[in-house]
Amino acid sequence: MFKKFGEFDSWEELNKAAAAQLAEGDTQAVLAIAEENGIDKEDAQDYIEGIAGELCSPLMAALGKLKAEAEELELFGEFELYQMLIKQECQEDPEFTLAVRKKGKTLTGCLGKLLKTASKNRKRIPDTIAKAAGIPKNIYTGALTKREALDIIRDYYRKG
Repeated sequence: MFKKFGEFDSWEELNKAAAAQLAEGDTQAVLAIAEENGIDKEDAQDYIEGIAGELCSPLMAALGKLKAEAEELELFGEFELYQMLIKQECQEDPEFTLAVRKKGKTLTGCLGKLLKTASKNRKRIPDTIAKAAGIPKNIYTGALTKREALDIIRDYYRKG
């Protein structure tokens, strides 16, 4: 991910790179920047054709980054739910949206923090539930409440 153009630190940086490529007449590079950053091809085409004044808004840049990262990670289960919480937070808080786009802040890093905390909270599944599930005894599982997850997500993206 971010192999050709590198990781951009902000939506402004992303737009400047796209503008520079467009000024050179390299529409394929604009499309490649968009693809690498999870921006829809149709939005990139609108920018190339002058329908849109810039490649992306702050929200598009943050959601695009999350989309590109999620595709690479092949998310499932709780990880998809955590990603949805991050997207919701982006839609509700413009400052958080900017933090998600920051260089070095990754979905992988955030999910790692969530998993670490859930693992610390793990408890043994009662034998009766394990039996009903058809799984061995002595299995442990950890989970987070929505509030705990949101606190970790906000802390991860906003600090440092």
